[in-house]
Amino acid sequence: MRRDHGSVVPVELPGGFPAWLVVGYREIHQVTSDPELFPRDVSLWNQWPHIPADWPLLPMVGQPVPSIYFTAGEEHRRHVRMVVPALEAVDPFEIRGHCEQLADRLIDEFCGRGTADLVAAFCEPFPVLVLARLVGFPDDEGAAIARVLKDLADGGPEAQSAHRKFGEHMARLVAAKRAEPGDDVTSRMLAHPEEFTDEEYMLDLMAITAAGHLTTADWIGSSVRLMLTEDEFADSMARGRRSVPDAMTEVLWEEGPTQILAGRWPVRDTRLGDRLVKAGDLLLLGLGAANTDPLIRQGAPGGDPSRRGGSGAHLAFSHGEYRCPFPAQEIAEIIARTGIEVLLDRLPDLELAVPEEELVRRPSAFLRGTTALPVRFTPVPTTGDLS
Repeated sequence: MRRDHGSVVPVELPGGFPAWLVVGYREIHQVTSDPELFPRDVSLWNQWPHIPADWPLLPMVGQPVPSIYFTAGEEHRRHVRMVVPALEAVDPFEIRGHCEQLADRLIDEFCGRGTADLVAAFCEPFPVLVLARLVGFPDDEGAAIARVLKDLADGGPEAQSAHRKFGEHMARLVAAKRAEPGDDVTSRMLAHPEEFTDEEYMLDLMAITAAGHLTTADWIGSSVRLMLTEDEFADSMARGRRSVPDAMTEVLWEEGPTQILAGRWPVRDTRLGDRLVKAGDLLLLGLGAANTDPLIRQGAPGGDPSRRGGSGAHLAFSHGEYRCPFPAQEIAEIIARTGIEVLLDRLPDLELAVPEEELVRRPSAFLRGTTALPVRFTPVPTTGDLS
C-alpha cells in the first residue's frame, strides 16, 4: 500500500463504504496531535445516511454515544476525569497478585495433559478474568464476557448481538455496585463527584474492558509465539541477554495487537500527506503500518527495538489526547508480563506443537493475533498437588 498509494491510502470497507487508511508515521502523528481538526467524533461521519443498522463493523467504528471512546473535546475530557483516577487507584501489587492467582488457576486446567492451545486455554481468558475482577465482576462471569468480546472484535455476523450482550453485563454490574459498592473500578467511577447517567457508566466500562481484553490477549500470544519460534530470540533469553519485557516491546513494534484504530473525522476539508480528505471522511489509523514506516526505521538494527536507530516511539497505544490512558497501559503491561512469566515458570520446556507457517491469524483487520497457538510440554502437577 505504501509503495502504490503513499502514506494515506483510499480503502473500501465492507458494504462499499469509503475510508482513508493512514499508514505513514508522520501523518498519524499529525492526525493524533490535532484533536481540533481531527476529533474522534463519529457523529461527523459523512456516510451515516448510507450505513445500515446491522452493519457488522459498527461496534468497532462506533456510534454517537456518550462514552469515553466515542466523545470529543470537553465531553471526552469529562469522561477522562472520571475514568482515569478510577484506574490509577488500582494497586499494581494487587493486580500482580490477581494475575498470579488466575494464571495458576488456568494453567492448572491443562498442565497435566502435556499439550494445549494457549490462545483458547490461556491467552484469551486470562486478561478478561483479571479485568473482570478489577472492575468488580464475580469470577464466574469472566468466561462469558470473554466469549462476547471475541465475537464483537472479530466483526462477523455475531458482532451486533455480542455488543448488546456486553452492554447487558455492564448494566447489571453498575446496578450491583450502586447497591453495594466495593474496592473496584466501577465503585470508584460511581463515587466520582461529577454527574453521569447509568448509560454513561455502562458505556465507559464497556470501553475499558473491550480495549483491554483482546489487545492484551494478543500481546501475550504474540510475545509467547516470538519466544517459541525465533531461535535467535530464544537463544538470547537463555543466555540472559533478552527478557520477557524485550519480547513484549518487540511485539509492540513489529506486530502490535491493534493494527488499525477507528477512527478520526476531519471537521473540514484538509490535506493529509498528498491527499485531499473531505470533512467527515473516516480516517483509519494504521498503527501497525506506521510502526514499520521506513522513514522512522532507517538504521534500526533488526531484532532489538530498544536499540533502534529510528526516530520515533511506537504507536501501539496510539498517541495524543485520545491515546490509551497511561494507567490502562500500565495495567495491560502488568497483566501481560505476569501472565507470561507465570506460564514460562510453570512450563519451562514449552514449545510450539505445529510448524510456525501453520499458525492462522485472527480474522480481524483491526486486531493482530493468532486464532490458535498449539504447544506441547512436559506434564507438571497442579498448584494444589504441589502444595
